[in-house]
Amino acid sequence: MPLVNVMVNSRAYTIACDDGEEEHLRELAKHVDSKVRELLETVGQVGDSRLLLMAALLITDDYFDAVHRLEARVKDFNELTATHAETKASLGTAEQRALASFEAATKRISDIAARLAEA
Repeated sequence: MPLVNVMVNSRAYTIACDDGEEEHLRELAKHVDSKVRELLETVGQVGDSRLLLMAALLITDDYFDAVHRLEARVKDFNELTATHAETKASLGTAEQRALASFEAATKRISDIAARLAEA
């Protein structure tokens, strides 16, 4: 199990991860560090524990927001899919009615043509 050194708030932390996950862990730590730096600009140095907690809360808030947006998009997609299916079924019915009308008109024209030919 590899150990990865990361920096958050100018402090080094050594964290274990699965093989092949080293770069991903570094990217995650960079994201946490950026949130901590944002907090430092607004609240100042309030201690590592509090900064890390606040960063975790901000990241969790971003995550929940993304989940809610995704759920809304899934709902929109499902509604569009249902509407598409209804429209497709409606068009199928309309096509069948149009075909029946066309066939009836063709038969009437054929009948008229046959009567004219007899006359």
